[in-house]
Amino acid sequence: MSAAIAAVVVSYQSEGTLDECLQRLRAADGVAQIRVVDNASCDGSLAIAQRHALADARVRFIANPDNPGFATACNQGAHDCDAPWLVFVNPDLMVEPDTLARLRDLGQPLGACLLGVEQVDEQGRADAAVRRRDPDFSAMLRSPAAGSRLALAADPAQPLQVVPALSGALLLMPRTLFDRLGGWDAGYRLHAEDLDLCRRARAAGATVAIANDLKVLHVRGVSSRARPFFVEWHKHRGLWRYFGKFEAPRRSLPVRVAVWCVIWAHAAAQLPRLLLRR
Repeated sequence: MSAAIAAVVVSYQSEGTLDECLQRLRAADGVAQIRVVDNASCDGSLAIAQRHALADARVRFIANPDNPGFATACNQGAHDCDAPWLVFVNPDLMVEPDTLARLRDLGQPLGACLLGVEQVDEQGRADAAVRRRDPDFSAMLRSPAAGSRLALAADPAQPLQVVPALSGALLLMPRTLFDRLGGWDAGYRLHAEDLDLCRRARAAGATVAIANDLKVLHVRGVSSRARPFFVEWHKHRGLWRYFGKFEAPRRSLPVRVAVWCVIWAHAAAQLPRLLLRR
């Protein structure tokens, strides 16, 4: 149990991918506990979680009567298990049998760490947003589009590449670090909570890094497609919360007002695209 991993999966309208996600987690090396937290799905997600819980004692599920948000659900799942390593896995992400154990083995010598892996889509294309920089609000004021681009290039020369932030689709960390940070910030509903967690981990002295040699399949946006306006709203709301926590205290009032205007102007600019998609 000293190196056991607890996997936390937050599901919402995830029936298209959740079954395979859980099958893979059950087959993954080193996984001793699996917690599925369902945020009031009205599809077959909860039934899938129940079926896996009946088949495997390592699996338990929490059925929320409403949707309290991704961060809150991650905390619920983590608090319901006691393994020394935690991994948060999106329900549309498919791990290989050795991925999580190898990632944990990379993390053990580091002590306090927050680690991710390369993610590819069904065509094998790498997700550019896996490695991230912190949001640059000064650049955002000059060019909203440029300021919101966070992706960093992979460095093939570094098997374990230290970066400012990672995608929240898969994050592994020691339980001790999770407890020291107080878990995820439940003030975020959706989006930017991973940037927040990484920034707080760095401030606590932890290593934030991505294992470039480890790769998983990410079938992106399965649950997000059902509510594009909700997602877009909370994406910008999360960015404003992030700014308020980490940047606003050292910025002047005019700059704070300008950032608020730029964030919500950018949100409004997405409406035509979302309407056309519908």
